Formats: sequence, structure tokens, C-alpha cells
Amino acid sequence: MAWKRKYRCKTCGYETDLYEGRGLFRQQITAMSCPDCKTVQNIVVGGIIADVAPSYRSEAGRLCLQCGSDKIRKWDMRTCPKCLGVMEDTGEKEFWT
Repeated sequence: MAWKRKYRCKTCGYETDLYEGRGLFRQQITAMSCPDCKTVQNIVVGGIIADVAPSYRSEAGRLCLQCGSDKIRKWDMRTCPKCLGVMEDTGEKEFWT
């Protein structure tokens, strides 16, 4: 079972979704922050796809889905990528498969 939670920056209002748990095919979604396009991107890690595509086994060597940058790093779940303000969980939560 997995959940999708919404995060919002207190300063600029930027919003992003964060996925918790594992999806239908055992994949995990990892939130990555990109300093180039100033977004949070969710990438698929593990699960059935990693059995046939080894590059999906970890976050290492992955590119930003928005701009293609290789500078993405695991998001700290607090810092806004747009303005470096503080992002908070809005409390909005929904089931995700």
C-alpha cells in the first residue's frame, strides 16, 4: 500500500507530491531535487522494472525528468527547490497504487 502526500512552500507556494510505500509492482518512488530547473521530481526505483533494467535499482546516475540535469539529489523533504524556503506537509493524503 502506498500514499501520496502534498507538500507546499510557506514562502513561495511551490507544491509537490511525495510518495510513501511501495506501488503495485513493488516499486518505490523517490523524491529528487534538481538545482538546475528548481523542481522536485519523483523517480521510480526498484520493483519489477529493476529486474530487467539495472539502472532503476538505485538513484545513482539518474537524470532530472524535467530538464535532464545530472545534478539531482535526494530531496530533504524540507527545503523548497524554488526559493530555499521551508516546505511543509499540507495534510492532504490520498491512496496510490
